Amino acid sequence: MLRPVRWLAKLLYWPLKPLVRCKIVPDAVKENLELNPNQPVFYITRTESASDLATLVRICHKLGLPDPLQPVQFGASWLPRVLFLEQPHVLWGARAATTALEQGLTLLQTQQRHPELQAQLVPVSVLWGRAPGKENSIKSVLGESESPSWLAKLFIVLISGRHTLVRFSRPVSVGEMIAQTEVNTETAHKLLRVARVHFYRQRLAATGPKLPDRSALFNALLGSDRLKQAIEDEARSKQIPVSEARAEALKLLQEIAADYRESTLRLGDRLLGWLWQRLYNGIVINNSKVLTELVQKGHEIVYVPCHRSHMDYLLLSYVIYHQGLAPPHIAAGINLNFWPVGSLFRRGGAFFIRRSFSGNKLYSAVFREYLSQLFSKGYPVKYYSEGGRSRTGRLLQPKTGMLAMTVQAMLKGIDRPISLVPVYLGYEHVMEVNTYLKELKGSGKEKESIGGVFSAIRKLRDYGYGYVNFGQPIALTQFINQQQPDWRDSLTDDPAKPAWLNPLVANLADQLMRRVNQSAALNSINMIATVLLATRQHSLPRQELERQLAFYQQLHQQAPYAALVTKAEGTAEQWVEHALKLQKIQQHHDSFGPIIQLTAEQAITMSYYRNNVSHLFVVPALLATALLQHHELSTVQLKNIIQLIQPLLADELFLQLDTLDSYLQQLLDAMQEAGLIEQQQGHYSAVPVQQAGHRMLELLAFNAQDILQRYAVVLNLLSDTPLSREELEQKSQQMAKRLNTLHGVSSPEYLDKNLFATLVNALKQAGYCQLTDQNALIAGSSAQPVQQTVNALLHAEVLQTVLSIVKGH
Repeated sequence: MLRPVRWLAKLLYWPLKPLVRCKIVPDAVKENLELNPNQPVFYITRTESASDLATLVRICHKLGLPDPLQPVQFGASWLPRVLFLEQPHVLWGARAATTALEQGLTLLQTQQRHPELQAQLVPVSVLWGRAPGKENSIKSVLGESESPSWLAKLFIVLISGRHTLVRFSRPVSVGEMIAQTEVNTETAHKLLRVARVHFYRQRLAATGPKLPDRSALFNALLGSDRLKQAIEDEARSKQIPVSEARAEALKLLQEIAADYRESTLRLGDRLLGWLWQRLYNGIVINNSKVLTELVQKGHEIVYVPCHRSHMDYLLLSYVIYHQGLAPPHIAAGINLNFWPVGSLFRRGGAFFIRRSFSGNKLYSAVFREYLSQLFSKGYPVKYYSEGGRSRTGRLLQPKTGMLAMTVQAMLKGIDRPISLVPVYLGYEHVMEVNTYLKELKGSGKEKESIGGVFSAIRKLRDYGYGYVNFGQPIALTQFINQQQPDWRDSLTDDPAKPAWLNPLVANLADQLMRRVNQSAALNSINMIATVLLATRQHSLPRQELERQLAFYQQLHQQAPYAALVTKAEGTAEQWVEHALKLQKIQQHHDSFGPIIQLTAEQAITMSYYRNNVSHLFVVPALLATALLQHHELSTVQLKNIIQLIQPLLADELFLQLDTLDSYLQQLLDAMQEAGLIEQQQGHYSAVPVQQAGHRMLELLAFNAQDILQRYAVVLNLLSDTPLSREELEQKSQQMAKRLNTLHGVSSPEYLDKNLFATLVNALKQAGYCQLTDQNALIAGSSAQPVQQTVNALLHAEVLQTVLSIVKGH
């Protein structure tokens, strides 16, 4: 059966070339497949199609892979290299029987006879177009059949040929397969069933489920028991007819629901491809293989990225689309639903959410039912658990509403596993950063409008690199099983709000944020910002700057914060040149050589990029501070200092140190090897001030000073007199501003009103403060060691200012 399709594929090879343009995933196919060229290679694909085979031949020639048209010598036999699962449909009559079973059985039997030849079976999906199709649509009959007839395939190639997706999956070892079972017809059947499931999942992952008719979807949602009850409650509470309440619910659905269209995605793909080329030197993507693994396991993916910029909406969806996966439905703030952008976002998969549900039970019910429908249908979803964009560059404390609704949807009985994928988004330039600083200084938030869009377009320039790092996913069912083993027994007829839901969701949100930070991206800009902002005048001789940058790179190579944290590519000299090109720094010359400097405006904006990765430097900075402030310390003493402060860091910076002892030792070894510290008789100390390493240690230590100052302010205030939470937060911020004025600290997080609120929560959770009978906060007995430790780590002049202000109160 292969011979006719082989010759037809040869005939179609050149005629198809101008009609077909393929997106091949993964990008580095040969590296990802890890094929052994000395062992037989076979391909398995879904449908026996000449156009599919001609396309596969062209791609294999391009990638340097074995030719699908050439038979394989397997032992003493010559076998076809391609195994087809199905015959195509025919225009009339029954389609021919497939030879897949015979081919599969022959392959297994030959492998059994020649165990020394480890055959490699590579699944290849060829998808003509990425349209999911609509339910009950004539298009699904003609253009989206799994195994279309030659006539339907002709239309498919003409319409969708230039939007073809070809995905190569990791090869299956035939030898390992037969080692686990007997070789017979039943085994061959099992192989084919597994392959069919694989190709079904590949198609579903690339296109998403079929889309329902919009009006039919709304009618189905309005007809659900929960929403009908909510409509009746609304009518009763407002004393209006049920029909009027139903009309209001329909209006809310129209406000919320996405209107996903594949044509908009195609247009967006072209526009964004042009935009990224104009804006960025490149988009760096890391750990995307985790998505492929989840897809192959049949998981529904919920993307939970950090939120830095409005660009996040576009960048992440674009990256996901180019990984060969269906772009997710995106929870977008209602502020983005303005003409004409709102309509485009909605057609690209955005559904809109109000900032608050409070006081509107009908809206809450409508939104929950819509979100539950997305999950039950199997659409990938993306939302930002921070709720809004970070104005300081640090992760915000997460909002748990969307996560809670995700868990509730699972409790209602979704039949697929759900995995939450944290995503770190990083930029070398965030175009809203100046607006963020204005907002932190008290100016009102600018309302999004079409004028703002045109203004942003006029300012487009070279923004350096963008980074998309996929973190370690959380399997939702497994997480709930670990946190609440008996959760199934605790469910009632209405599982909407079990008693354990809120604490579990809070823990889940915290874990997601920690995993976002565990997949951070170090780059030239945030590393240069970290170095220069540690100097009083925000300037350094270029040679000294490059030496410090090289040390930071070495530090993170020898003592990695987490396995998924990515390091900057290139050399320190190249990073400085890159930052100069992006106009992030200034270079001046005197008779002694070049000096790199930040202007006053650059220093403020660069603090945003430093804060993106501040969690990666805080522990080494605390070690450096301790060794500068004390004559010498043992490993145990250094560990005690970190352990006392760690609970506060964990809340503020979402710090996750799984192996503290080994991490600290790796840091100390790296600092000693770089000549910053020395060890004698089990004690560590800073190198003498005359050595270059002493200055490098000071620059490293500075990265902990802002945090220590805030901790000292709050801890010393609490130890002085009981204060209400509002008084404590207000006085803390006032003191921080005074420290900024007196000691020259200028950092956007000092202007963030939520920063001290987060710190107070961390103090309470760690048991470092407690409530009096008058509901005021006072330091607990366990706070004194922390206070003494923090005070001892501060520079003398800063500590004196803190203590004098506290006594003055």
